[in-house]
Amino acid sequence: MVQTSARLLALLSLLQLRREWTGQELADRLAVGPRTIRRDVEKLRSLGYPIEAAPGVAGGYRLGAGGELPPLLLEDSEAVAVAVGLRTAAAASITGIEETSVRALAKLEQVLPDRLRRRVSALAGATSTFAVEGPSIDSELLASIAGACRDGVRVRFSYTTRDARAAKRNAEPNAVVHTGYRWYLVAYDLDRDDWRTFRIDRINGRVQVGPRASRRTVPGGDPAAYVQQRLRADRAGETEAAPGRIRLHAPAEVMRRRIPARHATVEPDGADTCIMTTRGPWSHSALVWTALLGEPLEVLGPPELVQAARGLATRLRAAGGEPATGVDLGR
Repeated sequence: MVQTSARLLALLSLLQLRREWTGQELADRLAVGPRTIRRDVEKLRSLGYPIEAAPGVAGGYRLGAGGELPPLLLEDSEAVAVAVGLRTAAAASITGIEETSVRALAKLEQVLPDRLRRRVSALAGATSTFAVEGPSIDSELLASIAGACRDGVRVRFSYTTRDARAAKRNAEPNAVVHTGYRWYLVAYDLDRDDWRTFRIDRINGRVQVGPRASRRTVPGGDPAAYVQQRLRADRAGETEAAPGRIRLHAPAEVMRRRIPARHATVEPDGADTCIMTTRGPWSHSALVWTALLGEPLEVLGPPELVQAARGLATRLRAAGGEPATGVDLGR
């Protein structure tokens, strides 16, 4: 059993972790009796923490609005992880988080011991990040959705569907998942009586919070795995584009050193030319990236890739430029 002061910090930490706890749940987590929990709650209230209580069998405790932050207790590795995360937050796809991260980092570094401050500075000096070009989302929107997941309440929101239609959604949120490129909400759609994934960048306006939601478990038990499964299923249902083939007027051994093998294969096509074939479907980004290699090239196929190259060249001419010398957009 922990001592009183440590138990109070542990109790406060639990109250911040979840919206509501029963007295018995808190007692079980802290290995004390319900009477001790009631006394500890009164002590926290006397220190200025607005802890609300609901009587009865279904009642419980919750930390009300306006509670002050407790002392931050972090192990060395945790402090370094938080500081590094704040330093790299500017490269995230969350609008408005950069300035907030800088302010939080400044406060954290003020209280870091010298040995940890040096470790964080060394790691930051040796690390570079770049922003991923993807859809951005509002930080307040993300926070409100995450809060609804935590609190177990229903939400209503306006949504733009895949075919660009405006729709209303009434759902019970379960989790927020970040794929590294997009943010998704995993939720049970009450109108469709089934689980769904929603791209958060397609949620419009404010999220309206409703009554308590049912306790549900996402299929498979892992929200991230569920999102990955749904994305794969969506791609499988579409007609997959063919790989792209581009002839480069440069030796194969030279281009193999410049083109990552995980993205494309490079095969000789004579002494001074080679053919690059994308691994998987062709994409506009692969076309642009290949053009930026600075070598004369010919777009061989498929026809959709040839058409995309011609469209790009047309837009460049309209912007006042000319197609790059040595580029053949296909016959």
